[in-house]
Amino acid sequence: MKKIALLGAVALTVISTYGVAEEQTLRIGIEAAYPPFASKTADGAITGFDYDIGNALCEKMKVKCVWTEQQFDGLIPSLKVRKIDAILSSMSITADRLKSVDFSKKYYHTPGKLAMKAGTVINDPLVDLKGKRVGVQRASTYDRYATDNFAPAGIEIVRYGSQSEAFLDLTSGRLDATLADIVNTDEGFIKTDAGKGFALVGPDFTDSKYFGNGAGIAVRKGDSATAEKLNAAIDAVRADGTYQKIQNKYFSFDIYGG
Repeated sequence: MKKIALLGAVALTVISTYGVAEEQTLRIGIEAAYPPFASKTADGAITGFDYDIGNALCEKMKVKCVWTEQQFDGLIPSLKVRKIDAILSSMSITADRLKSVDFSKKYYHTPGKLAMKAGTVINDPLVDLKGKRVGVQRASTYDRYATDNFAPAGIEIVRYGSQSEAFLDLTSGRLDATLADIVNTDEGFIKTDAGKGFALVGPDFTDSKYFGNGAGIAVRKGDSATAEKLNAAIDAVRADGTYQKIQNKYFSFDIYGG
């Protein structure tokens, strides 16, 4: 009987330990091809603002971040089938996405912008881009905006699995322009050797119908518990200076936005 009781206690301990381990893990999906928010180092490690913010949030939540890297357009499907628990990958909080996932509060907010050859003047994109090829990242807010607004105006939309692929085609002359986040375009392309001869042009793109009111962390529909924990962690890192420290590592301005 004592042996049976002992074995039962061990089994309970294993089950209990397993439960705790599960509670202490948060599986986060990220696309690591979007500098300076997320990219890969020479040795294959993920780096960037999104990655650092995620690790800081996990620390506040007292959980272990387990990062899963994949293309942007596969992140929401992975979340829905429970391969991951959250998406922290510069994903804008939009009404369209809120139909299928829930979000934390924003953790930064920046506008969209066109990148084209330096010296190009764009006053009215719908007029000045007619007949031109504009690259966007597939399944992004920029894809949706361009599909609804650029395509009907006679602008050819070219879609890519990652924004870095669009930048490559822009430099090779296969695109006339690309529409993307202003920070990703400026820091990840314009200011690099590959971006020489190109510039940010035209107006800011800020229509909340398409671009929402900032980037948030997506969770499964109805997972209010995880969303609330993330919200509390975002408040905590902003209050104790952690957010500012991470921001200053990558940017010289307030990326949180108004």
